[in-house]
Amino acid sequence: MTVLFNTYARLPVEFDRGEGVWLWDTAGRRYLDGVAGIAVCGLGHAHPAVTEALQDQASRLMHTSNLYHIPLQEKAGELLTARAGMERAFFCNSGAEANEALIKLARLHGHQRGIKAPVIVVMDNSFHGRTLATLSATGNRRVQAGFEPLVSGFLRVPFDDLPALESLARGDNDVVAVLLEPIQGEGGVNVPADGYLRGVRRVCDDAGWLLLMDEVQTGIGRTGHWFAHQHEGAVPDAMSLAKALGNGFPVGACVARATAASLMGPGSHGTTFGGSPLASRVVSAVLETVDQLGLVERAHILGERLREGLSSALGGLPGVVEIRGRGLMVGIELDRPCGELVARGLEEGLLINVTAQRVIRLVPPLVMSDAEADRLADGVIGLVRGFLS
Repeated sequence: MTVLFNTYARLPVEFDRGEGVWLWDTAGRRYLDGVAGIAVCGLGHAHPAVTEALQDQASRLMHTSNLYHIPLQEKAGELLTARAGMERAFFCNSGAEANEALIKLARLHGHQRGIKAPVIVVMDNSFHGRTLATLSATGNRRVQAGFEPLVSGFLRVPFDDLPALESLARGDNDVVAVLLEPIQGEGGVNVPADGYLRGVRRVCDDAGWLLLMDEVQTGIGRTGHWFAHQHEGAVPDAMSLAKALGNGFPVGACVARATAASLMGPGSHGTTFGGSPLASRVVSAVLETVDQLGLVERAHILGERLREGLSSALGGLPGVVEIRGRGLMVGIELDRPCGELVARGLEEGLLINVTAQRVIRLVPPLVMSDAEADRLADGVIGLVRGFLS
């Protein structure tokens, strides 16, 4: 019996502590973590820089609200915008909240252009959150089912289909923005073709649309760049961040170019907890540590090692459709549903995730060693071979 809402199909394990890429359950058994709290703990578990920032700041000042200046928030914003090549940041508490800010920016942009019912183009198989607006933008009916009526103002096109977007731009419509993930995570680790993001940037520029990117899962070094759009140099007008930004502490951010950010003024948006002294101190610690340890480049190198190991053992194996990804965001697509592999992995001391029913998703901590990456690959290879045999 539990007092909690029945909103999760939880696995039969309770974790007691963690260190780096390892977790220990309450019985003392150790697990290799290939999930990192769903791409959250880029610095691994119990990283000393994050622990020190939390402990020291909590002993000084946790919260004042945004009624007052918060110097630590200014510092976090400076560090973040410098890495993004943008000018403004708004701190909130989650990825869904950050995406709500993107949606509001798009609507303000539309109203500024005299469009009474602005439309945002979103993608099939996307995932943007579970608030009413963000689940309406999401391209997954299972997420939306039962919550109708959905929020209006979204128009869906296929992901990685530039001609579809170009055709839409030639039409007569009230489109004001495009919102997409540079790599779809929940949709199955879907990596677009080279040039797609640059093409979307061009279409948006020609049409006067905002380009909004959801980098909640791909940001903070996960794909081998600070942000996944940097692989193509397709800088958005604004992007959403969360997950690895706080390494487990709940924080989100909307980062924007100055023109997009200027759409909002005092009273147009806000948050009680976002950008608190405690959250801001953690963000700065995360960003500085990722730089100090060279983890962005490390994610690129380790990702190649992991994919090469998986491809050499599983490539061409009947039942394996594709092994894809960028950096330490890897998907192994099978030709059949494979959700049961999560429980099998748990039995073997390996934490993995299955998304889109048929895709094993690996998003381990960026601090993983070569030996640990090889161990993760070997464990997944054994699971897949056993499952398909």
